[in-house]
Amino acid sequence: MKTHHSRRSFITQAAIAGALTPLSIFGQAYEKAIDRTPKASSPSDLRITEVKCGYIIGSLFVKIYTNQDIWGCGEGVDAVVGTYHLVKNLGERIIGKSPLNVHRLFEDLRKSGFFQGAQSGMYVAVLSAIETALWDLAGKALQLPVYQLLGGKFRDKVRVYCDTALYQRNLPTPADFAEAALNARKMGFNAIKFDLDQINDPNKYDLYNWTASPAELQRMYDQLAAARKAVGPDIDICADMHGRYDAVTARTIAKRLEPLNLMWLEEPVPAENVEAYKLIADSTSTPICVGENQYLAYGFRRMLETGAVDIVMPDLQKCGGLGEGQRIANLANLYYVPFAPHMVASFLGAMSSVHVCAAVPNFMILEWQSYFHTQPMFREIVSYDGEWVNNGFITVSEKPGIGVEINEEGMKKYAIAGMPFFE
Repeated sequence: MKTHHSRRSFITQAAIAGALTPLSIFGQAYEKAIDRTPKASSPSDLRITEVKCGYIIGSLFVKIYTNQDIWGCGEGVDAVVGTYHLVKNLGERIIGKSPLNVHRLFEDLRKSGFFQGAQSGMYVAVLSAIETALWDLAGKALQLPVYQLLGGKFRDKVRVYCDTALYQRNLPTPADFAEAALNARKMGFNAIKFDLDQINDPNKYDLYNWTASPAELQRMYDQLAAARKAVGPDIDICADMHGRYDAVTARTIAKRLEPLNLMWLEEPVPAENVEAYKLIADSTSTPICVGENQYLAYGFRRMLETGAVDIVMPDLQKCGGLGEGQRIANLANLYYVPFAPHMVASFLGAMSSVHVCAAVPNFMILEWQSYFHTQPMFREIVSYDGEWVNNGFITVSEKPGIGVEINEEGMKKYAIAGMPFFE
């Protein structure tokens, strides 16, 4: 990418327009003039020329090109399957426009899709990828990291918890939970997450009824109790139920887990019924965390107003993007509710989220996936020359834009068959 060269072309054009004195620009004076130029002086002729995308399992990657050899990359997750034509359609709406007007373009795309599903789901997930790519592009054009464009940072590093990926379909035992907890602690993490929902639990009475049996409840408690005993009281433990149970089960298990001092219990019931969450939150001292299946700041308003949630966890690759993530955090901050984003993306998505986490006061913790350490694909599909995570923290990138690039060559062998790949 010719970011440095392009920035100089901006300044050369500015000189022609009279922003710099041409006679003073030669040799070392030229270099110094470039360095003195305010980073926030946006090049007026920067325009979007093309929007392309590629898919790997679980993720959409969007790349936005400009007339100045600068591009930006963004990622969307979950609600992105089969969205190629939506990406191309939304991309056509921003071609010819300045990518520096990120909020304006976001609003243009959101409002123009009012009758096309722009309230949630696939539309917003694709919009999230496009919006993130715009922030990356703007940061590169202005030679600033994204957190700076969001207003600056409150912290230099962001705490993450390790999702152990100890999936319940494999029938893990309490001993497995204890071992996974110890392994995460050895890797330097001071916060760990486990899944409690187990569709093939032999003690489940009915695949369609969402009420957990007494034996299921005992299994959940025994698994988490083993993890707590293994790592002691100073490590945070949280548990995810993926919205697979009913309110009776949620209230029962939340109460039963209180002695284990969880960091939170995540989405014990489906996300759409805010009133049910209010009843659950009021019934227990176990913190209740909700939000990975909510879209836009509107999706968090009611739950915050009613006190139905203790911690919000929007997915920034799905909820509307980085600017919308900051708006959700600021909204939650009015209710003194912590912000702990969900994150199941690549390292591009992780660092994108890190910029938002750095830029809001009420950040608590960010999700980190154990697959980053076990699956080579995640190293192959991105380019980043720094350390990914160290002792449970990610250092905020100081590079222009997000600071992480996609590696298209590395992605090719993981691309979804039959789908256009950055064409």
